[in-house]
Amino acid sequence: MKNYEIEIDGQVYQVKVRELPDDEEMDVGEKPIPKSKPVVPTASGEKVTAPMSGTILRVLVQAGQNVKTGDHLVILEAMKMENEIIAPHDGTIKEILVKPNDAVDSGQDLVIM
Repeated sequence: MKNYEIEIDGQVYQVKVRELPDDEEMDVGEKPIPKSKPVVPTASGEKVTAPMSGTILRVLVQAGQNVKTGDHLVILEAMKMENEIIAPHDGTIKEILVKPNDAVDSGQDLVIM
């Protein structure tokens, strides 16, 4: 992080600026949002992976459940923020690879659709 001073209408403000990695986007006033990673097709289905390291708080689906695009699958806590992992497309949950309190790494498989 770098410290800067910004002057606006004669008033000086001190700010800290953090450079984002190339794989993150940021909306003004929002936390960093990792770009969606592609769902990886496999012989057994498509894997939905963790966008960042963290801890699984809740698993919101069950094997065999039908989901629609945007449905919440898993809640992942990272840096004291709850991140909703959503279904990238309509489909059926084939397998759940994590459970609450599991620590996961970035890119780790969470669910197979």
